[in-house]
This record gives sequence, structure tokens and C-alpha cells, in this order.
Amino acid sequence: MPALQFSMAGIMNIDRSKPVLVTGANGYVASWLVKQLLEDGINVHATVRNPEDDSKVGHLTSIAAKAEGELTLFKADLLADGAFDEPMQGCELVFHTASPFVQWNITDPQAQLIEPAKRGTLNVLESVERVDSVKRVVLTTSVAAIFGDNKDMEAAGVDHYDESHWNTTSNEHHQAYSYSKTVAEQAAWEAVEGQSRWDLVCINPAFVMGPSLSKNSQSTSLSTIKELVDGTNKMGVPKLEFGFVDVRDVANAHFQAGFVPTAKGRHICSAETSSMMDMANSIRKKYPQYPLPKATLPKFMTWAFGPIVSSVTRAYVKNNVGYPIRFDNSKIRNELGVEFRSVDETLHDHMEQLLADGIIRAR
Repeated sequence: MPALQFSMAGIMNIDRSKPVLVTGANGYVASWLVKQLLEDGINVHATVRNPEDDSKVGHLTSIAAKAEGELTLFKADLLADGAFDEPMQGCELVFHTASPFVQWNITDPQAQLIEPAKRGTLNVLESVERVDSVKRVVLTTSVAAIFGDNKDMEAAGVDHYDESHWNTTSNEHHQAYSYSKTVAEQAAWEAVEGQSRWDLVCINPAFVMGPSLSKNSQSTSLSTIKELVDGTNKMGVPKLEFGFVDVRDVANAHFQAGFVPTAKGRHICSAETSSMMDMANSIRKKYPQYPLPKATLPKFMTWAFGPIVSSVTRAYVKNNVGYPIRFDNSKIRNELGVEFRSVDETLHDHMEQLLADGIIRAR
């Protein structure tokens, strides 16, 4: 894959008295971002699928009622042409966090994941081109656009990933979600070229964990913790490592990316490497009463039974289980001043939220 030339439109000073746009504002990360913006006194134009659905946006309106900033909700379909023109009016800063959410029954990855991810990103950026007030776009992407499988790090002959790396091994048949994030980010960098009115800053989070502001969160982190504590994985977990980051730190990274004038390029947003067993051991420190796994499964067992008991493919097991993964997070710490919470703090706070909301039963 050829290196993309990042647009360097120069120092961007964002006027905090102007509203900012947050797409997909009731999402897992976006909700925390909206909270931080409103509490900082910034007015937020928030796009959601249905502004009238209090079960989906009530947590945002409750936050706004106590905050200095004002919240305005807009209905917007990610794939509808021109849907973001109106909510973007008057904004100098756009946070594009919305992304197509398809978790189950993926029979056509190109139609269900890849094209919607790319088209949704381009749809927002086409509105940016039409709205002259916009100076900066902060795009939520993923470390999935940095690498495809844990095995790739060994194949590349490196001991960590940084922002110069791109995922070159995923495709519509293997790691389709990762491929969708890659092509969407590539499309964004191509779109910013050839002009200097607005610039693009990307945040590439690792596996996001931590408390949700909404009881209706459908994040993978929720299902991961539930399966760790409800006995689903009591026989053991795979030897699987991943980058790990707190949702509140991801939100703050977006905030800083928007308002630090010199912010530019991509930013790996990963606190540290963790494993499934590390997570289980962390939760066990404070919640020993749950049937958390105590063993790491041999790879052959994960390979044999993974496709039967979960959606994990044998190709995924082959290329990820047993391989280490490492990320260099020095850029986001040094350039954006982002500090990261520990795994223990993140998981314990997440458990408290799930217990308080009745999503996990107290024992």
C-alpha cells in the first residue's frame, strides 16, 4: 500500500464560541465526548438517527441540562446525501464518530460493512466541502487501520506499530471490519488533499473499554465483560493480546485533537497491551465472587471450538492467538497531552456501571 500524504493545512485555531458538530453523538465514545464538550461550555450540534427516542438520547439531554454548553439534536442518516449540511452550519470543528453498526448476520461484507463505512465518511466530508465555516475534521478510525492480525507485526519485522503503519492484510473475506476501517480512513485522507481550508486529524483507538453513559450501549466491551463474569468463559480464555484503552481517554483524545492548534495526522490511542487473562485477573481483584476464567486455553482448542461456540473464525485464531501485539503511543501523549487510565481503573469502573444499570447481576 503506498503511503498517503497527510494534508498539513497549518495551525488551526478553533473558535470555542462557535458550535461544533458530533456525528453519531449517542455512541459509546461520542457520548463521553459530548459530555466533555458541554461541560467545557461548548455548544454541540449532535446528529443521531432519531432525536425523539429518549431511550437513545436521554442521557445526552440530561448531561446538557446540567452543563454550560447547549445541545442541539439533529436527525441524520449517515448514508443520506446532504444529511449533514444543516447540522454543520456555523461549525468550525467536526467530530465524525458515526459508523455503520453491523454485528451479526454479515453475509455480504462489501455491502454491509465496507461500502457503508467508506460512503458514510465521504458523505460527511462532502458536507464539509460545502460548508465554508469548517476548519478541522477529527475522524474516529481504529488501530484496525494500522494492522490486520497480530501475526503481521512479526511478518513486518517490527516490535511495535506506530502511525506510519497501515493494514495491508485484511480484505472483504478476512477481517472485513478491519478492512472497512482501513478503506474509510484512506478515503478520508484522499479527500483532504488538494485544499487548505480544512485539515484532518485521526484518532485510532485500540479495544475500547470502560463505563458507558447509556444503558443501551451495544459495544463489544460490554459483551466481553459479561462473558468473562457470567461463566461463559469459566473453562478458560484464548492467549489473545490486544491494545486496550479507556473510553473516557478516547473521548479526551478527540477533544484535544479538535482544539490543539498544531494537531495533525494519525494518533494511535492505546494505553497498554492486555490479554483476556489479564482482564479476568484485574476484575477478580475486586470481584472474586464471579466465575472468572483461571486458565489460558491451548491454541488448538480455540482453533477447534472457536467457530462452533462463537463467531471467531479459524483464520482469526491462526493469525492472532499466541502472537504478541505492541503499539507506540508516544505521539498522542506528546502532541495531544493525553494521559491514560490503568486497566484496573477502567475495568473496575466498567463493572460498577454494569452493576448499577442492572446489566450484570450482583453476587
